[in-house]
Amino acid sequence: MHGGTVAVVGGSIAGCAAALAAHRGGAAEVTVYERAAGRLADRGAGLAVHNDRYAELASAGYLDTGIPWLQLWRRRWYTRDGELPLGRPVGELPFPFRTYNWGPLWHGLRARMPETAVFRGDSLVRTVESSPDGATVLLEDGSAHHADLVVGADGYRSVVRGAAFPDVRPAYAGYLAWRGAFPAERLAALGPDPDDVWPVEDCVFAVFPGGHAVIYRIPDGTGGHRANWVLYAVPPPDTALGLVSPTSLPPGTLSEALHACFAQITAELLPPYWGGLLQLTRPEELFIQPMYDFTAPQYAAGRLLLAGDAATVARPHTGSGAVKALQDVTVLETAITAASTWSEVSAAYGAARGPVGVSMMELGRRLGEALVLGSPDWRTVGQAQLDALWAGAGAAAFGGRVLRGADGQRAAHGTVR
Repeated sequence: MHGGTVAVVGGSIAGCAAALAAHRGGAAEVTVYERAAGRLADRGAGLAVHNDRYAELASAGYLDTGIPWLQLWRRRWYTRDGELPLGRPVGELPFPFRTYNWGPLWHGLRARMPETAVFRGDSLVRTVESSPDGATVLLEDGSAHHADLVVGADGYRSVVRGAAFPDVRPAYAGYLAWRGAFPAERLAALGPDPDDVWPVEDCVFAVFPGGHAVIYRIPDGTGGHRANWVLYAVPPPDTALGLVSPTSLPPGTLSEALHACFAQITAELLPPYWGGLLQLTRPEELFIQPMYDFTAPQYAAGRLLLAGDAATVARPHTGSGAVKALQDVTVLETAITAASTWSEVSAAYGAARGPVGVSMMELGRRLGEALVLGSPDWRTVGQAQLDALWAGAGAAAFGGRVLRGADGQRAAHGTVR
């Protein structure tokens, strides 16, 4: 099938990749509608891609070594033990992941969009309407734009999902993630040579009863590094007011209570070195990501398709958020390429990606229970117990599931395009 028009709602990582997928699948016209007026490259912090998933996405032509990355190999677990700077080593697990900075990754995907695709910033979509012969994107400015297919890549508060499945409501999981990233040069304030204490190839899990911090380096996009971290914990009840509805707290908007909770955890619950590392993040750099999870009952509804967080939000414990979004669009490309009608595209895409979304959401819940809500007494945990905990949480799919095409077979696109 060649020709036709595809509208993509959302110009983030999933949206840019979806536009590329639609073009490569054969769509004649592709338009991306992004609500933000400026560039998105400064948004977000760090993310990680499993080596095996990178190989699949590189083969499909969505990632390559031109986008800055760092290689990690192992995950070291520590828990507080008196005044031991690093804490007591709990154990190690393999961690064959590449780390990325959200901004350069977005920039690399934005640059891959074809010149014929239209990227419309400052275009807030009010709703979308599906019909037997296509779908219409309705903007806040009153204009209407018809397309043969609309892809919702507009995040966990998706307008497209709201139109397709208005009864789906993200559920607050009961805890938060404080997040931050800062130039690696600040690590010198901690004293020892950071590379001796914390090798570049290491990801650190600093664990405590009721939560943990994940710490790793990411590229800064200019040849240097940034220290990137995520801290999961249950906040005091009075600090979580208003978080039952999907929201986030960007840098500079945290309440005094949330700042105080962060200060208490880093000073009293984390090992001194790792708590001190997180404290190097300036208050205006801290942001909050409440934990939600949901999945749409289907990834396709008529001429409306869902991709990335618009379709499924799995807690970040899975290590697969950006990966699953990119996998979604590779399957979209395969579905468009193989189909003879737009209805066939929807059916093939929905059948291939819906079960993956369910499995990743369930994995996120299990890991959240094991590592936050029902975490063990880490004082008694060693390597054997750590291995058992990780296996018991069903973490075989950690980092994302094997990429399969719209026909259910493992994707094998061959060479980078």
